Amino acid sequence: MNERLSDALYGLGWSTVKRLPEPVAVRLGRTIADSVWKRRGKGVLRLEANLARVVPDAGPERLSELSRAGMRSYLRYWMESFRLPAWSDARIRDGFEPDGLHHLTDGLAAGKGVILALPHLGNWDLAGAWVTRDLGVPFTTVAERLRPETLYDRFVAYREGLGMEVLPHTGGSAFGTLARRLRAGGLVCLVADRDLSASGVEVEFFGDTARMPAGPAILAQQTGAPLLPVTLWFDSTPVMKGRVHPPVEVPGAGDRAGRTSLMTQALADAFAEGIADHPEDWHMLQRLWLDDLEPREST
Repeated sequence: MNERLSDALYGLGWSTVKRLPEPVAVRLGRTIADSVWKRRGKGVLRLEANLARVVPDAGPERLSELSRAGMRSYLRYWMESFRLPAWSDARIRDGFEPDGLHHLTDGLAAGKGVILALPHLGNWDLAGAWVTRDLGVPFTTVAERLRPETLYDRFVAYREGLGMEVLPHTGGSAFGTLARRLRAGGLVCLVADRDLSASGVEVEFFGDTARMPAGPAILAQQTGAPLLPVTLWFDSTPVMKGRVHPPVEVPGAGDRAGRTSLMTQALADAFAEGIADHPEDWHMLQRLWLDDLEPREST
């Protein structure tokens, strides 16, 4: 999509969709999702191929149903995100029901900071807004640099408006800032099921090899902050649900690379558990597994 057009469309979404009555926004999101799904473009085909790994016994009809539900879930994410800046504290509070929250609150009370790591499940922006508004806990996150720069600026302003500190993924200074926030007892939240650097840790994921970022595991080792996987899913109601998993343990033996590999695999296993339970809410429309990346990289 043309960069300028993409920026304009996202701007239209944030300026217009948030003014719609919620039932209208829900219907609009579903209509757009079904239209995109029927066109069978690259994103839909990639989502379906990824879901085929998650649900390997699914036949063509089941995969088609899953990809349609996946696109509806993906557009629900966008419709909610466009509307989040206009939601009241009560709407945000009532829109998310997490389980295992004591892992987060106990970790923060210990004073060593906490790292939350999430896959692209459900609406991570809503979960973040709930943390900042309902728990009253600000946090720091990292965002991929988008093009054009004005589009990246829109996303930063949007998330900062929800109470998040946003650092750019590129530039090299994000890791040091995240470590400082953790050592000060703060909260760091990272979407961590897709490696953007091509130098991440290889993990077994749904029976094949993928790469996931090493940052969460390295931060936990360097700062002593607990690393907590989080999985999210949409309920049939307007409520999103989630689970804060128990901490990923730091191995007592081995070098840093070995410890990082084991911790990242444990993170991938927690992600896989949540994705397998709610595959339609995994918004992965990009290549992830190494077998899928290699043909693209060789062309």
